[in-house]
Amino acid sequence: MTNSINEIIGAKAILAIGTNTTQAHPIIALQVKKAARNGAKLIVANPKEIDLCRHATLFLQHRPGTDVALLMGMIRVIVDQGLADTTFIKERCDNYDEFVASLSEFDLARVEQITSVPAALIKKAALMYAENSPASILYCMGITQHSHGTDNVFAISNLALVTGNIGKPSTGVNPLRGQNNVQGSCDMGALPNVYPGYQKVDDPKAMEKFETAWQKKLSPVPGLTHTAIFDKIYDGTVRSLYLVGENPVISDANSSHAVAALEKLPFLVVQDIFMTETAQMADVVLPAATFAEKDGTFTNTERRIQRVRQAIAPKGQARPDWQIVCDIAKRMKSQGFDYANPQEIMTEITSVTPSYAGITYDRLEQGGIQWPCPTKDHSGTPILHAAEKGLFATASGRAKLMPLSFRESAELPDDAYPLLLTTDRSLFHYHTGSMTRRVDGLNQLDSEEQLNINPKDAKRLGIADKEMVNISSRRGQVSAKARVSRICPPGIVSMTFHFAESPTNVLTSGALDPVAKIPETKVCAVRVGKQ
Repeated sequence: MTNSINEIIGAKAILAIGTNTTQAHPIIALQVKKAARNGAKLIVANPKEIDLCRHATLFLQHRPGTDVALLMGMIRVIVDQGLADTTFIKERCDNYDEFVASLSEFDLARVEQITSVPAALIKKAALMYAENSPASILYCMGITQHSHGTDNVFAISNLALVTGNIGKPSTGVNPLRGQNNVQGSCDMGALPNVYPGYQKVDDPKAMEKFETAWQKKLSPVPGLTHTAIFDKIYDGTVRSLYLVGENPVISDANSSHAVAALEKLPFLVVQDIFMTETAQMADVVLPAATFAEKDGTFTNTERRIQRVRQAIAPKGQARPDWQIVCDIAKRMKSQGFDYANPQEIMTEITSVTPSYAGITYDRLEQGGIQWPCPTKDHSGTPILHAAEKGLFATASGRAKLMPLSFRESAELPDDAYPLLLTTDRSLFHYHTGSMTRRVDGLNQLDSEEQLNINPKDAKRLGIADKEMVNISSRRGQVSAKARVSRICPPGIVSMTFHFAESPTNVLTSGALDPVAKIPETKVCAVRVGKQ
């Protein structure tokens, strides 16, 4: 997030797009609801009529996969109506003329045709966002999990930049991360192309810095992405895998491909807190400690580094992840893994990661700190890209407005698979359910997978509410109980992916975004039939 969670309540306009906030981020949703009660204009853009719509000033129910057209159409209105922040653009942005030229593709008549949102509503949303500043944008994986997810994020950035809604309180481009320490994992270099602090592996200066720190020769070649790893396993190039805290048998798009790859893998190690479906396929399972059984830090979605303190002793043979990794490294005769505790690891992190350089455990005892925090007397950075504090992370130091074109999703409905499936989350379960499905109370609230289907589609197919149905795609078939409701419009169905008994990702598409290499789990063509 460029801004902080507690700033949401101060926004005069909020665009929540591609996020089912009340289900996936209920605490943040409370801030959104408070802002709406205080008079903020809340615009919800989502293919489903989600719970947040009850609090919305305006609801845009666009077709899945048409976010670029919707957002660029809104920007076209803002520019045409003379509402662009020309001072901000002149002082802090590049490429404006080329960007404006690209908007010719997004006249409202065409955008309505693409998105199924009436032109009048698109115009109303654009004016509402542009005329009520400060304005904040919240988004989640409904934006990123597409074959054009990178373009979707660029479109969000364009909207914030054109209106000058960045670098100021209660504004910003605010992705809501899917798990509690995803941000921290990325910060630490758990990505194939960067060292800690997003220092690129193919940058000679960065490589020299880490070679000096670690006393090892390093490769300038970026590693493999998650999806590429499984492709390489399947073709026999990768022959062993050490998997930590991941359950791809349930979570991967086109999950049958992940299963087929793992079945070919000569050696699989899984390190996790429960015996997940993936762990059951492993040659070796390393029991890891839960959050309550270890010390360390988490970095949350607003870049806030927070202390985690051990509350109970690890159960059974479970151990903290860092201890397991260090012991394996030492048995493999690697140097530099002689840490006594997590605090020593943080000391090394701060020595090589400029955005964490001012972090110490003593400081964190007083409360969380938001990076970048470059020195020990720095208070942290609640708002990124503030004009008085620094530049954008580009070669010129100025933000770049990105011309975009609309591209359809990789797989659309046809005669054989006439419905479009999108995935979502339940308030009561978390990710693949490996934790929450073990809680009796949560299972009583949500015990099985359901297919949300519009009454018109259900009637056409002869499907009754709560009837078991088969859902098929070009990749596989699963069964689930039908939930006949108007949450989804005609032609669109939705499921979660929490239930191993109905593994939704058997259906989803493995088509990738060409830049981020993220799979398109939010759009695939399916057929629904009676059992």
